[in-house]
Amino acid sequence: MNDERHRRSAASASPPAPPLLRAAAAWSWRLIAIGAVGYGLVWIIGTLKIVFLPCAIALFLCALLRPLTARLERAGLPSLAATWITMLIALAVLGGIGTFVGIQANQEFPKLATEVQATARSLQHWLETGPLHVKHSQIQNSIDQGINYLEKRRGKLANTAVQAGAVTLEVLAALVLMLFITFFLLKDGARIWDWTIGGTGRYRPRIDRAGRAAWETLSQYVHGTVMVAAIHAVVLAVVLAVLGVPLVAPLAVVIFLGSFIPIVGILVGGALAVAVAFAAKGGLIALIFLGVLIIEHQAESHLLQPLLVGRLVRLHPLAIILAISVGGIVGGIPGAAVAVPVAAVVYRAWPALRDPPEELPPDVAAATEPPGGDEPPGDDRPDRPAGDDERAGGDERAGEDERVGGDERERPPEGENDGDGSGGKAGRGGADD
Repeated sequence: MNDERHRRSAASASPPAPPLLRAAAAWSWRLIAIGAVGYGLVWIIGTLKIVFLPCAIALFLCALLRPLTARLERAGLPSLAATWITMLIALAVLGGIGTFVGIQANQEFPKLATEVQATARSLQHWLETGPLHVKHSQIQNSIDQGINYLEKRRGKLANTAVQAGAVTLEVLAALVLMLFITFFLLKDGARIWDWTIGGTGRYRPRIDRAGRAAWETLSQYVHGTVMVAAIHAVVLAVVLAVLGVPLVAPLAVVIFLGSFIPIVGILVGGALAVAVAFAAKGGLIALIFLGVLIIEHQAESHLLQPLLVGRLVRLHPLAIILAISVGGIVGGIPGAAVAVPVAAVVYRAWPALRDPPEELPPDVAAATEPPGGDEPPGDDRPDRPAGDDERAGGDERAGEDERVGGDERERPPEGENDGDGSGGKAGRGGADD
């Protein structure tokens, strides 16, 4: 009866799922959990971008300025004085560059406006007399349509100006926060890092190793990128000055800042410079500058980047494009600027984080060991290493062997008590003789 019931239950039971389906289901819920966590992190970063972006930029500035602070500290200056001197030097350099760019833009903007008008007239004349044979009335109608388009959207432009004012206030607040964070990172960066990983317990060496690898990668990326961007901006500024294009300094600053966004930044900055060259000097000068830009960009990609940035932070172009796209969606232009170094840092820190933890130093092990240990209650004896136990056991066994040997040596021979006693008599006889 029981056998028949067992057979019926086995026949009615559903067959087990295939191993491939079980593995796919296990990986599916894990991927869903990872996606939910990633979406939450993206939402938090997007909501608090006024905090996260200044922190990211402050990290880049700290990686750029930290060698100067360390050199001043090695020269004998206190940490606070070295940090203040570094910050003042950086602010002086930025203020000087900004003042020079503003003065040149104020002086050359009227000249640019005049040259743009002349170029527009030349272009209009070419359209009318050239191979296209565009009528003057068609050109004027296009200009009138553009003016009417701007007039209809004057209210939207006013709202955009108000929004730009609010954004300006946010930028100023983020700038102040960035300066504070940079100052304290330069002054107390090592102590902040030690405090951050202080509660990680036995995983502290692994996290510390990954953090140091990430910092080395970030430092190398920032220093190399600044050098590449400076060379890029100086070369193109010299070319623009030789060609007689106005606004050389502002365009050089735009190209310098654009070089921090790989691939995309150089396209935007170069396109703006080509447009200014075309508007000011015509199509031939614009084509010459475009050719120089392409040659210089190829030299940068194949020579300067591997030499100055190094192979430590080099990523595949597809990975760069994907990182810039994700960063641009999450954080706009600042997000696109920090996306590539973040991807490089994660790429270098992940292997160090996956390595097994190293043995803790004695002081760290004593600090992270829980109170009380694993000893049973009432046992106050200190733990001894296995080697000490083995030596103690060996000493006890040696003592027992010595006691047993001594007992055997003190015990009289059996011949003195048993048998005919010839051995004992012979011994006594030998002694009498």
